Amino acid sequence: MSNEEEQAKNAATETTLAQRLALLGEILRDCSARGLHFAANIYDRDNYRKIQDVALELQAIAGGQSLEEIEPLRTSLFNFPSPFAVGDGAVIDDAGKILLIRREDNGLWAMPGGGLEVGETPAEGAVREVLEETGIASEPVAFVGVHDSRLSGSGARHHLYHFLFLCRPLAEKESKPASHANEVLEINWFPEHALPEELDPGHKQRIPEAFRVWHGDLRAFFDPPPKK
Repeated sequence: MSNEEEQAKNAATETTLAQRLALLGEILRDCSARGLHFAANIYDRDNYRKIQDVALELQAIAGGQSLEEIEPLRTSLFNFPSPFAVGDGAVIDDAGKILLIRREDNGLWAMPGGGLEVGETPAEGAVREVLEETGIASEPVAFVGVHDSRLSGSGARHHLYHFLFLCRPLAEKESKPASHANEVLEINWFPEHALPEELDPGHKQRIPEAFRVWHGDLRAFFDPPPKK
């Protein structure tokens, strides 16, 4: 191997390592920001602040910067001021029945879904949440749209962006026990015109959108800018 080839290989390895460190730092940044947001006491806040310090240092190393250079990002970026991103899976089978869960926290029926994680696409997060909450494997087949929690009647305490995907169940993959079954009271399949009355408010708007796409209207939903 020539010196030029060796240098190119080393540079590629360094780039990959820097990217990996940056991703690890971003994961810790996300964990610390969420923890600081929900922390109920000073001890939890101190622990999440330490995680944030590690995240800052990893990002500094990955970017070849000093801690002093990256410290200003603590306020603007590391405290996670942006809305939370959520992935929901509208799993509809060939018979036109949609998979719903009855949530443990409010006893209402909803599509499976939850917070997206750093390092995954919204579609990956949606099918992961379906699997974790129901034990049913699925795959995304269409993007239904993105819904703003403030405008969908969800009543969520925090500002959320719901990325909704139309999914189909994978019959070739056997169902398995749900890893997050403690979040779900029961699961069931419902026809479009026989949905349960006790639907979570935000899902009352999103479920019809999912069936619209399932019927062939592939236009993605989004909340238009407010008129001025």
